[in-house]
Amino acid sequence: MNVLTQPSTSRRIAEVKNKERQRALEEIIYCYIVQKFMERDIVMIPSLSTSSYPTGKVDSWPNQEQKLEAVHSPDALEMIQSHLSLVIGERFVGPIGSIVQISKLKLGKLYAASIMYGYFLKRVDERFQLERRMNSLPKSIQEVQLIDDMKPNPFWDMESMVQISPDGDVSEGEDGDDKQYRLRSYVMYLDAETLQRYATIPSKEAISLIEKQTQALFGRPDIRIAEDGSLDTSNDEVVGISLAGLTMLVLEAVAFGSFLWEAESDIETKYHFLTS
Repeated sequence: MNVLTQPSTSRRIAEVKNKERQRALEEIIYCYIVQKFMERDIVMIPSLSTSSYPTGKVDSWPNQEQKLEAVHSPDALEMIQSHLSLVIGERFVGPIGSIVQISKLKLGKLYAASIMYGYFLKRVDERFQLERRMNSLPKSIQEVQLIDDMKPNPFWDMESMVQISPDGDVSEGEDGDDKQYRLRSYVMYLDAETLQRYATIPSKEAISLIEKQTQALFGRPDIRIAEDGSLDTSNDEVVGISLAGLTMLVLEAVAFGSFLWEAESDIETKYHFLTS
């Protein structure tokens, strides 16, 4: 009897240890991210609750747009502006102070997608800056369409990453100066497999943190299965937020994703927690 139960007991002990290890790593990564925000004097957005805002408008936080933009390189910031135009500009029209009504579920999806975008952008920007310093950027970049070759990601809209307007002539100048290359052109140069690798988060700790951070802000989505098998989101709470507040929300998420990549890669060098 003891022989039969010993493997099962050992397996449960191993599972408990793995969960404790994952929880500890998540805490280390999250503390790293929070420290990065604090170093830049950026106050993170608190949990959104209409009960805390009698007027129904939830974005009463200070404007930190310049601080959040300063997190990124000029090349990355250009792509972030395109991301903002895509996820906000084409969906909501009006003055920057206009109030829009949007469900917390949609806000949560937008926030999580923007974290993923910031994570991807930081990874690819590091490679781009390295190749620029080594003077190894490609001689010419041709526009390519990569969306069909990439696997869908449950967190975000893949088109916000790869549908980027071309820069026109980006071939190297006669003086050999490659500074005219832009990051968005470089992204279009990369093949689908490379893009997929850079857009994939390898650690379950980081994925768990994205989920927890999103739920901390917007709560757990109230989703039920209807009688016909469809998803019922009728109980999802609708909040009011200004376009300026929505922009801040996206910028914080992109910065969170950027810091997440820094934390994951830095901590991996110390603890080697990523599995191949």
